[in-house]
Amino acid sequence: MKRIAILASGAGSNADNILNHFKHSNEISVVLIASNKPDAGVLEVAKRHGVATYILTKENFKESSDFAGHLASLGVDLVVLAGFLWKVPPAFVQAFHQRIINVHPSLLPKFGGKGMFGHHVHKAVHTAGEVESGITIHYVNEHYDEGAIIAQFKTALNPNDAVSDIERKVRALELAHFPEVVQELLTVC
Repeated sequence: MKRIAILASGAGSNADNILNHFKHSNEISVVLIASNKPDAGVLEVAKRHGVATYILTKENFKESSDFAGHLASLGVDLVVLAGFLWKVPPAFVQAFHQRIINVHPSLLPKFGGKGMFGHHVHKAVHTAGEVESGITIHYVNEHYDEGAIIAQFKTALNPNDAVSDIERKVRALELAHFPEVVQELLTVC
């Protein structure tokens, strides 16, 4: 059985989608959802699915190996960032080398880096007058949004699309493709 830990900071729509995708799998299981926000909606998603939770703090995530050790004790094969807003510390990246992935709401390398998440990305795409946007699923390294790209999925944009339209189109790509890419990665490793 392959084991996933999901890290998220918000409502948890991607986490919920991944949990639903693997709900009946005999090969892949989400064993933990961790958040840096004690009141994040993703923790309620975990509760609804009966998945254990973990609250990340500066101390247990950035300043020690406590969280990495906890994941190791659970036998986690893949760490999935699904709307997780903290930068992953180098020691954690090294502990789970090529086993941490992120979904970013643009076609990297465009519109990536510090401060480029969620609505900020979609607004930048809109302001730049892009004719397409999409998602990038990539490995996490020590730098924001610079890890090796695993997959990208695109959607066409219309000149009259509002920021909310771009966000809706990109969200649809995340929901359609993120769980499948996670499954493919775990099937080959």
